[in-house]
Amino acid sequence: KDTAALMLLKIFLGIILEKIVNVRIYNWLTYFRLSSIQEEQKKLAEQLISLLNSSPGPPTRRLIAKNLAILYSIGDTFSVYQTVDKCNELIRSKDDSPSYLPTKLAAVVCLGYLYKKLGRILGNSVTDTVGNVIKAMKNAESQGRYEIMLSLQNILNGLGAAATPCHRDIYKAARLCLTDRSMAVRCAAAKCLLELQKEAVFMWSTDLDSVATLCFKSFDGSNYDVRIAVSKLLGTVLARAVTCKQATASARQNVRKISLDEAMELLGTGFLRGSSGFLRASGDILKGISSVSRDIRVGITQAYVVFVSTLGGQWLERNFSALLSHILDLVSQSHPKAIQTQMDAICCRRCISFILRATVGGLLGEKAQIAAAKEICQAIWKLKKVVDVVMSDGNLETRIGTTDVTSSQHVLVCALHELGSLIHGLGTTAAPLLQDSSTGVLDAVISVILHPSISVRLAAAWCLRCIAVSLPSYVSPLLDRCIERLSALKSSPEAVTGYSFAVAALLGAVKHCPLGIPHGKGKVIMTVAEDLLCSASQNSRISIQRTQAGWLLVASLMTLGPAVVQHYLPRMLLLWKCVFPLSPKDLETERSRGDSFTWQVTLEGRAGALCAIKTFVSYCGGLLTDEVIQRLLPPLPCAVDLLTRLPSIHKMYGNALKTPSMTYRHRLYELLALLPPKTYEGRFCAILKELMADFTATDNQMAASTFLLPPLCHQDDLLLLGPFLQETDHRFIEEQLLLGSSIAGGSLEYDPYSIYEKAAEGDSVPKPVPPALSVISAAVRLFGVIFSHVAESQRLQVLEKLLASIKQTKGARQQTVQLNIVSAFSSFLKHLASCKGSLGPEEVRRPALTLVMGALESNNPLLRCAAAESLARLAQVVADSAFTAGLAQVSFEKLKSARDVVSRTGHSLALGTLYRYLGGIGSTQHLNACVGILYTLSQDNTSPDVQTWALHSLSLIIDSAGPLYHVHVEPTLSLVVMLLLTVPPAYAEVHQSLGRCLNALIATLGPELQGIKTAVSALRTSCLLGCAVMQDNADCLVQAQAISCLQQLHMFAPRHVNLSSLVSCLCVNLCSSYLLLRRAVLACLRQLVQREAAEVSEHAVTFVKDCREDFTPDINIREVGLEGALLSLLDKELDQRLCQDIKETLNHMLTSVAVEKLSFWLKLCKDVLAASADFTSVASVDTTQEEEGAKEDDDVLTSESDERSHPFTNPKWSTRVFAAECVCKIISHCENAGRAHFDVTLAQERKQRDSRDDFLVLHLADLIRMAFMAATDHSDQLRLSGLQTLLVIVRRFASVPEPEFPGHVILEQYQANVGAALRPAFGPETPPDVTAKACQVCSAWLASGVVSDLNDLRRVHQLLISSLAKVQAGKEAQSQLYNESASTMEILAVLKAWAEVYIVAVEREKNQSDAHKDLTSSADGLLHLVQADLGTLSKLWLAALQDFALLTLPSEYASQLPVDGGAFYTAETIENARPHYHNSWAIILYATALWLTSTGFLVVDPDEGVTNLSRPVTPTTMCQDSSSRAAVKSPEDVNTDIFHLTLGISVEFLCSPRSDAAMENITACLHALQAFFDVPWPRSKIGGDQELGVELLNVLHRLILTRESPDIQLATLEVVRQILFAAQEHVREKRRSAEVDDGAAEKETLPEFGEGKDTGGLVPGKSLVFATLELCVCILVRQLPQLNPKVTGSPAVKAGKPQLLSECGSRLVSAALVILSDIPSVCSPEGSVSVLPTILYLTIGVLRETAVKLPDGQLPLTVAASLQALKGILSSPMARAEKSQIAWTELLRSALVTVLDSWDPELDEVSLLTAITVFILSTSPEVTTIECLQKRCIEKFKIALDSKDPVVQLKCYQLLLSIFQYHNRAVSYPYIHSLAPSIVGKLQETEKTKPENSAELQVIQEGIKVVAALIAIAEEEHRAYLVACLLPLLISFLLDENSLGSATNSARDLHEFALQNVMQIGPQYSSVFKKLMASSPTMKARLESAVKGNQESIKVKTTPKHAKNPGKSSSIQLKTNFL
Repeated sequence: KDTAALMLLKIFLGIILEKIVNVRIYNWLTYFRLSSIQEEQKKLAEQLISLLNSSPGPPTRRLIAKNLAILYSIGDTFSVYQTVDKCNELIRSKDDSPSYLPTKLAAVVCLGYLYKKLGRILGNSVTDTVGNVIKAMKNAESQGRYEIMLSLQNILNGLGAAATPCHRDIYKAARLCLTDRSMAVRCAAAKCLLELQKEAVFMWSTDLDSVATLCFKSFDGSNYDVRIAVSKLLGTVLARAVTCKQATASARQNVRKISLDEAMELLGTGFLRGSSGFLRASGDILKGISSVSRDIRVGITQAYVVFVSTLGGQWLERNFSALLSHILDLVSQSHPKAIQTQMDAICCRRCISFILRATVGGLLGEKAQIAAAKEICQAIWKLKKVVDVVMSDGNLETRIGTTDVTSSQHVLVCALHELGSLIHGLGTTAAPLLQDSSTGVLDAVISVILHPSISVRLAAAWCLRCIAVSLPSYVSPLLDRCIERLSALKSSPEAVTGYSFAVAALLGAVKHCPLGIPHGKGKVIMTVAEDLLCSASQNSRISIQRTQAGWLLVASLMTLGPAVVQHYLPRMLLLWKCVFPLSPKDLETERSRGDSFTWQVTLEGRAGALCAIKTFVSYCGGLLTDEVIQRLLPPLPCAVDLLTRLPSIHKMYGNALKTPSMTYRHRLYELLALLPPKTYEGRFCAILKELMADFTATDNQMAASTFLLPPLCHQDDLLLLGPFLQETDHRFIEEQLLLGSSIAGGSLEYDPYSIYEKAAEGDSVPKPVPPALSVISAAVRLFGVIFSHVAESQRLQVLEKLLASIKQTKGARQQTVQLNIVSAFSSFLKHLASCKGSLGPEEVRRPALTLVMGALESNNPLLRCAAAESLARLAQVVADSAFTAGLAQVSFEKLKSARDVVSRTGHSLALGTLYRYLGGIGSTQHLNACVGILYTLSQDNTSPDVQTWALHSLSLIIDSAGPLYHVHVEPTLSLVVMLLLTVPPAYAEVHQSLGRCLNALIATLGPELQGIKTAVSALRTSCLLGCAVMQDNADCLVQAQAISCLQQLHMFAPRHVNLSSLVSCLCVNLCSSYLLLRRAVLACLRQLVQREAAEVSEHAVTFVKDCREDFTPDINIREVGLEGALLSLLDKELDQRLCQDIKETLNHMLTSVAVEKLSFWLKLCKDVLAASADFTSVASVDTTQEEEGAKEDDDVLTSESDERSHPFTNPKWSTRVFAAECVCKIISHCENAGRAHFDVTLAQERKQRDSRDDFLVLHLADLIRMAFMAATDHSDQLRLSGLQTLLVIVRRFASVPEPEFPGHVILEQYQANVGAALRPAFGPETPPDVTAKACQVCSAWLASGVVSDLNDLRRVHQLLISSLAKVQAGKEAQSQLYNESASTMEILAVLKAWAEVYIVAVEREKNQSDAHKDLTSSADGLLHLVQADLGTLSKLWLAALQDFALLTLPSEYASQLPVDGGAFYTAETIENARPHYHNSWAIILYATALWLTSTGFLVVDPDEGVTNLSRPVTPTTMCQDSSSRAAVKSPEDVNTDIFHLTLGISVEFLCSPRSDAAMENITACLHALQAFFDVPWPRSKIGGDQELGVELLNVLHRLILTRESPDIQLATLEVVRQILFAAQEHVREKRRSAEVDDGAAEKETLPEFGEGKDTGGLVPGKSLVFATLELCVCILVRQLPQLNPKVTGSPAVKAGKPQLLSECGSRLVSAALVILSDIPSVCSPEGSVSVLPTILYLTIGVLRETAVKLPDGQLPLTVAASLQALKGILSSPMARAEKSQIAWTELLRSALVTVLDSWDPELDEVSLLTAITVFILSTSPEVTTIECLQKRCIEKFKIALDSKDPVVQLKCYQLLLSIFQYHNRAVSYPYIHSLAPSIVGKLQETEKTKPENSAELQVIQEGIKVVAALIAIAEEEHRAYLVACLLPLLISFLLDENSLGSATNSARDLHEFALQNVMQIGPQYSSVFKKLMASSPTMKARLESAVKGNQESIKVKTTPKHAKNPGKSSSIQLKTNFL
């Protein structure tokens, strides 16, 4: 019914809004239209009011009320009074039956909404209504009171000041409700009063005290929601009272403004004295009161935070010192009640810390935080003085107990914790604070290390640790200072503990500092620790302290990890061995010998030793070899024996040993749980006995279920326990309420050893719990481990004993014992399940089941949760379906019969957990039974708890049952919706469970929800309806559920979710005070923006603009959009998970829309980065002023700031870092978005066309400015990000030209900014990582070519020179602040930067010398700059390479490494140094290679190296022992060493580059090899060592197989070519020297050189030729698979269609062919015969496969290359060598036949003709002069001459010309005889048909050239005939004067050409010429007129236009003159 009603209302609402929208839009305001609305309005109102009587559920009544209010606010308001009266009437009704209640409540809700919407229209009826409603409250139950309070809130909201007459009445009513027993009513009352205080002045003036008292009472016994609501009320009222203006008060009341002190005093009194009635002055009444309940304290703590937050950050800045002194005063001795026990003190300290953290940490910007830190520091100094006065008074011992000393301890602890947290948050931006000597932060903290209270000493140590984590440069000096004081004050107990805590804390910080500490520190600390342990027994007064300190130092040293610890392992194991007696007998004698004090010391020492070993095992797992474990084991049996004897020792020596023995137990349990159980299995029984004794100990009264059980329960089940265990923003203080009143929260003093551990996530300080609890917790974990390894037979006995011990106890003790035992058993089951063990025989199941079932019916809900989990795990471990079914049956029976809440909740959850672990028990029957029972339970409206648990269980079953559940989806959905509509909103936990069910159902339906069937549509509507109802719920966690349900729906059915309403809901809750709601909002946003970022952003902005009231003052979507709002939220948010989600959401948005909304995003980033910079405008320095030197670089920093208000106020450094990262991402997205982003001209053009377009290049000034601001910040992380941004900018924009100044680039104008941004990074204080990054930017800037002027280059170059000087200074000058590997990183970064610059300089010089030899410019300038330091650099580079070579040696050669490390690393930090070498070696290698090339390997001066470098290893001492250092090597040896070093590094790397090896490393390595082999000396080395060559070729072959990149493959082929060239040189040299030696006489008997010797055999693996062939075949077959005979089926030629390769492919194939053609020259004649067939096959194959016809007769690159290669092969000397000539001739003939056989219409004739021509001209005549071959060749030319294609004809003429002119007549004559007649004939034909176009013209010209050449070749007798043929032809082409003007271009060109030829030939053969002229007068006349006409022009154009050679194309680098 309710569902129907709700749907009906939705329809109504739709009709109304549709009508009114129409009215608004079309201005239909005529009487008729309006009256029709009125008619409808009346009907609608009647229908809505009638619905009130139908018992509507909570959501329905709210919807009716909203719709009525909308109806009246749109239409007439005449009848509204009748509606109000009707509602009042319903409320007055005397009917008290439960069935009438919903109607009454609906009337109450209606009134609220009507007044809220219509406001003052209803003003005159308000007193009656309010009176009536308040009267109804008197006998209303909690639901009624709840709704009445909310309704009154709405009435107040609507009426504002008009409701003044009712204020007092409402106030009285709300006072009562604020202490109601129902928590929901309290919340509603708080909201009502919050609304009331806006207008009711008396609340924050006259009645302020009573409001405060009332709130304190309300906190008593409250839950989290009440504390949130009431603290908001109290904080707001007080803030209002402090800031009220006189004017706001009404004139008749004289309002007293209270001072800040009074307001804080009011809160303080509540904090100290609680809610008991009191007047501010009379504290006397309160004497003897017990301590204040914790929930009041926690509530007031939250109120403090609200109070300060409401007043805001600026107020806090001004009033911080007052607030600080007040808050710290709360825990000072002036209020001893608050801190009378340790528990109270810890709780109060937590509250104080929370207030400071939430206000100072959350509201203040960085500058204000630094000021706050100074204030705190002043407070510490003041307290320190007090302590000093007391301590110096008289004798120390007598004064220790004085109150003054202890009084300050809690204040100091709070101050130190906050100071630590502040500095931790500030990071390196806190550097100025610590450098400020007037504040003396470090001195203040170190001075209180000697405080008599241990908690203060620990707090000071923790504060030092925070400083160390934030400012890594302080770690080392602080360690030195503390160690020095520790050694100096060894006899003061406070100093020994205090400074040892400090050292331990600092060591704990090292793992958070990537730069580490010097290795030597570990040695010093180990020595101090040993010294303390050895001297502990010398002075009994400080034995305990020294023992504790010694072991603490050893334990904290272990956190430095294996690399450091391995050096001290033997010493530590020795200490460990000595701390325990060796045999049980010694232990016995020890027991009888000691006294109480010695036992204290002994236990302290042994517990410390156990802890040190535990830390060793946790942090140095890598060192736990079998051998080390064996050395760890001997003391363990003794440690366990001592454990068993502790009770008797305890009895003997009394209570003093209680804490030490607990600590000892705790440590031993922790260690045993970490060690493999096998190592101590002999002691299992003894340990189990002790564990059982711990679980059942009589003195252990702490039932800390909230501490023990949550880790053993499933995370999802903890949701059942309400917000109790959920994560909230107030977790830090709320935790105390969890643990119950008998237990304090955790605190450092409970376990000083936690000082070096990391604090848990979300905590600022570690919070170890009291020893009693930590022992139980460790025992529970250990029981889980041991019991799963115990023999199954033993398990039964143990379980029975445990059951018996539960039965033997009674009452509260029984609960504690049961809790401990169930926790231990759960832990065991968890372990057993994870190691897939089995429980054992059937007998074991019985006691196990009894144990779990007992707990399943416990009164403690947490224990029930754990028991349900254990039951399911038990079933999982037993893995027997009958057993499982039995368990479920037991629960069924129980649920049917039991009526109590406890059994019903426990067993219903058990059903759900069984499903979770066993994935549905399989049978549908069983599922039906479960679902049926849970349906019934979830409708049990007498108990919300039962409903909550049953629904939760149902959600688990829906999740686990999967497809089986489909049958139940519809009924379950109906049930969920029905309950959502009927369960009162006060039962939020039921609604949360319903939300989980709905979520599970949506997940089960999945993509089906997109369907269009009616049934699916109905399901979808139900889901959306459920979400809508949950969104309306007042409880934030229910709203969070609604959002995650909508998120799921959007994932499966995006079209059906209304995005705009979802986004508006998300915006409203973006700043909710509930952490889980914020998380849900961001999880949803993160998903939405992955698909629809732009839409989400638009919806958010639209929503905010339409939204009348400003819903979230915290974020400003209106101005900065959703993205900006998220950025400011990121800045304020403290929860790490949320911050991560915000970053991911922003990244998705950036990816989707940053390019479209470029200006917007850049402005956002700029605002964030500029908001906190001390300068807000970076002047771009005009390039004309740069001659003034470096001065203006610094002026850039100091330009004046503008005072505009920023949308972001003081963002944190982490937010600024994120903004800088965003800038880099924006640049990379623009890179993928198009060229216009990096082209000024194009960008400006497109911007003019469409002003909405936006391009990155137009924002370059902003980009530079942002990078500059970040790079010069105080925060090191931001500096790194800024430098990275600068690097990206330089790399991306270096080549962008500046259109206004041609020849310049756009970046040039920013060179001053770049210089100024880089300079600070080279300061002496800068950390190495920043300097290393800056070096990278320097090299990129110098190498980019932006700046060409030498002086400008010098600026940045100077920075690199300064860093080089630092490198040269050697190890001695290195900074002692960081680990040695940090200086390795810096040195290598410097060397790499220089190497990059040098490489670019050399490359540029090379390019320029290629281009124009005479010009000198920037390249020379750059090279000139580098040249000066090359001598030094080359040595350093070689030293770095030698280091790298040593570091790449396999581990088995470790013993050969130098003892004291290499040139730039130390032996101890070898592991940390490795990555830095890997990062830079390749570039350094390339630079070294270029340097060696430039010197030709000749200028290595061995003496110079040793003297100039103060290093242990120099390049000149390679491969020498230290003993032979003195012996100077010859330059040849030095060169050889360098050669082997560099080649070795290259081969080692190229052999197996890791898959993640950077491409640039491989390329650099190959380029280095190329550079080496450019020089004769290394070539002679590789040429002379064939094995080395083969090895290198094999490595290169593998590289080609594994790397697809064309650049790498081309570089590889170039190296192969050079290796082959080296071999050629070697063979040539050997042949030459043999000739010289043997003399020319016996030349016939010369031995053969080259591969293949006499046999021609090539051995794979040893043959250079074979290796080269393999590699070339690999390349060719990859590009042209058809070349592989296996692919084509047979070696026979099958002409496929030729293909044109890509440019890269063509270049690769061409390079391979060049190498192939060189191979024969490396072979002996016999060898050449064996490789020739392969080479010819491949070369001709490439020709055949790629001979594609191109326009204009161009040849493809591959064809040109194959022809070139063919020419090389054919003209090889081997073809003529006597031993190989016959074989070569045979093979070459076959090759020619292959070419002739390849003819195919698809192929390019020209290519094949050229190939034939190459054969004819390049081989010896006997190859081609065989008649059959000659015939075929002539035939092909004939066909070509007859071709219709002028290009083919042209090419044919050109080729024939070269054949005709060939010197060997035997070759050329047959062609002349066969082809000359037809050529002449063809030319004569052209007399008649004049050329139409230039192509035909070229053919004729080429033909004439051929005939002219023939004339020259012909014998005398034939010449006259040929001349007589040619001249008439030429003359026929001439034109006379008249026709010359009108002729076509072609005819004119032909005329000129012919005339020129006639003028040449005529005089040569004058007799023939004269005869002709005489015989033909017409011819003569024609010639004369042509000569006349052309007389003038001939003078000008003396050179004829030759046809271009079509073979020559600009892209072809190869020679195209093949002939």
